[in-house]
Amino acid sequence: MTARFSFTLAATCGRARTGVISTPRGEIRTPAFMPVGTAATVKAMRPESVRETGADILLGNTYHLMLRPTAERIARLGGLHTFMNWDRPILTDSGGFQVMSLAELRKLTEDGVTFRSHIDGSKHMLSPERSMEIQKLLGSDIVMCFDECPALPADRARIEESMRLSMRWAARSREAFGDRPGHALFGIQQGGLEQDLRAESARALTGIGFDGYAVGGLAVGEGQAAMFSVLDYAPGQLPEDKPRYLMGVGKPDDIVGAVERGIDMFDCVLPSRSGRTGQAFTPRGAVNLKNARHAEDPRPLDEGCTCPACRSYSRAYLHHLIRAQEILGSMLLTWHNLHYYQQLMQGLRDAIAADDLPAFVARFHATRAEGDIPPL
Repeated sequence: MTARFSFTLAATCGRARTGVISTPRGEIRTPAFMPVGTAATVKAMRPESVRETGADILLGNTYHLMLRPTAERIARLGGLHTFMNWDRPILTDSGGFQVMSLAELRKLTEDGVTFRSHIDGSKHMLSPERSMEIQKLLGSDIVMCFDECPALPADRARIEESMRLSMRWAARSREAFGDRPGHALFGIQQGGLEQDLRAESARALTGIGFDGYAVGGLAVGEGQAAMFSVLDYAPGQLPEDKPRYLMGVGKPDDIVGAVERGIDMFDCVLPSRSGRTGQAFTPRGAVNLKNARHAEDPRPLDEGCTCPACRSYSRAYLHHLIRAQEILGSMLLTWHNLHYYQQLMQGLRDAIAADDLPAFVARFHATRAEGDIPPL
């Protein structure tokens, strides 16, 4: 078992890459999708079940865990891996995005962000140093530097000011993180939709030096076309020999397009959140199990899928569970969605390794265009 974090690039196809991130807790095959375990759990799933879907790594949320049950309590109980019974790698975000989007009465200064919890109104402060401390207490394998992520659209002056503050915070995060063999610290590129600001951000981050680099500040309201226009150049501004992580993305076609443009890692709440609201992802697109058309359909959700929902239950039964708001419905559809996402990532990895990604992408889009299978 390796004592340090490393990234090995195995093959490329155009700008797309496949490889392996090695950590003391196991290997992460890239391109990789990280299910989101916001509060030390992937909602409606046992950790063992998440692993069965093919996930190599989970994402935990610094903001939520610092508020409840607190990072200090988790540390006393053996760290996040022990606490949630997940023995493979965990990446934790810095908390910056949630502070900006969820917390109340925020005050942003050079030092950090003072805010009140959206849960109970208690007052807290997050800074680069405190974010690093919390993520160390959690025992994260991959730590994200603390940054600010303004919502888009925003004017250039606001984006520029925010990006440069994030770069100063990145340097403080690097210093506070220190030397922790076996653990990695990722920098986060900012700059909105401005190519020159993203280039400036990339230069600042590479000058500081990180184990991996995230493309931040996207999937915050700009739309897919604008996101792809940034991804046409942003990954190439970052070091080729380090993992590239697109934060908070996304829908299956977002992921496929981002992989084509050189992204290695993804996370999103969409597969689990959609599963809890009756939406299932399939090769033919999303299926809404709430719809009456499924009420008497004895067929599986997806005949080509091997997840428990598709192996053992009919569309009619899944429709009943969702309409009746039974917990089992959320469990089965979440499992299915996470399975679908991991199968998509495996297909992308295989296609890149075979130098056949364009054909894979063409089939992906053609199948989705066919739409869901009609009812009997």
